[in-house]
Amino acid sequence: MPDTSIAIPEWLQQMESILEELNEGVVIVDDQLRVVFANEALIRLAQYERGELQGRSPDSIFPRKDLPYLVRQHESTHRYGRHRNEFYLPRKDGEKIPAIFSGRTIQGPDGHEYVVLTITDISAQKQIEEQLRKSNELLESRQREVEAELLLAARVQQSLAPSSLVWNNIAVEAYYSPAGTIGGDLGLVVPHGDTHLDLLVCDVSGHGISSALLANRIYTETVSLLRHGTEPGEMLRTLNRFVIEQIGNIGFMFTMAVARLYPARRQLIYAAGGHPPGLLIYSSGKLQQLEPRSTVLGALENAVPRVASEEFELSAGDRLMLYSDGLTEVWNREGEMLGVDGLEKIVRGAAASPLPAMRQAVIEGVNAYSAGPVHDDMTLVIVEAL
Repeated sequence: MPDTSIAIPEWLQQMESILEELNEGVVIVDDQLRVVFANEALIRLAQYERGELQGRSPDSIFPRKDLPYLVRQHESTHRYGRHRNEFYLPRKDGEKIPAIFSGRTIQGPDGHEYVVLTITDISAQKQIEEQLRKSNELLESRQREVEAELLLAARVQQSLAPSSLVWNNIAVEAYYSPAGTIGGDLGLVVPHGDTHLDLLVCDVSGHGISSALLANRIYTETVSLLRHGTEPGEMLRTLNRFVIEQIGNIGFMFTMAVARLYPARRQLIYAAGGHPPGLLIYSSGKLQQLEPRSTVLGALENAVPRVASEEFELSAGDRLMLYSDGLTEVWNREGEMLGVDGLEKIVRGAAASPLPAMRQAVIEGVNAYSAGPVHDDMTLVIVEAL
């Protein structure tokens, strides 16, 4: 019960009008923690009537379980002269209002010790914090969903990577490494019965999910064209038209190199659109760059000319290397790009090695040239006529 004998000290009455003008709640307690003054802002916040707080001690305002904490705070104020902590103010109806309590010990003119408490309502701040907490939980949940989706997408993307194999009298070594979890490169090594082998490397502009989705769509169309035996040059033309008509002009382009090998007659048919030149490494040591006859695909309707492919005769030991620009667009510490010519030097140095060792030497050579981690997808296919 409040102590009704507690009155506002005379010296405090002189300051009462000033304290009543403050927007924050102010309460002043004596050395026994009895309320000797509470301003209008504090009374409104606690939803008491004028005079109801006068003479009250903490045990008539706060639940019993919180009293030890309040005593410790008072002792701290008495020891250090002030304190500041976050707690709550119980309203008359029991609702708890989060608040900042700032306390300071003063010596009154009457010789008694008092504590001045400024109580700041932080309900709005707490509501915002709660909203942020819930938002963060939603973001974290969404992040976990995205990570799971990316993991699945990476597995799907890995299925677009070319595979090493030995088929008839042809050996193939392949390598694929996306710049991120998923990328825009795809590759194919597809034997067709005993007649021919198709090799393909495609590079979709950009990185990430959108590029991977377009790469997957191109992959599906390409597989269909290969099953129908579409000639490499006509394949470029069909895919170019497909992307323009079905995907639309949304800022994506792609490059592609296609090789078809007929082992029985040792014939190579090659076609490329906007792609880095293929490297034909003859067993004699000669190296030839196979420049694309078509421009970048997916943007211009006339990107592929009427005659888009070339034919070459192969001998035992001849090798063909297809790759994406992730192997050429790397920079050393001097800011110099490796480029096709630099890659050709690496290939020349590795061409005498067995096919698996050559593949490894090319990748290591590119990584050694780079001043830092490679930031583009890397796809490599090397085929040898046995």
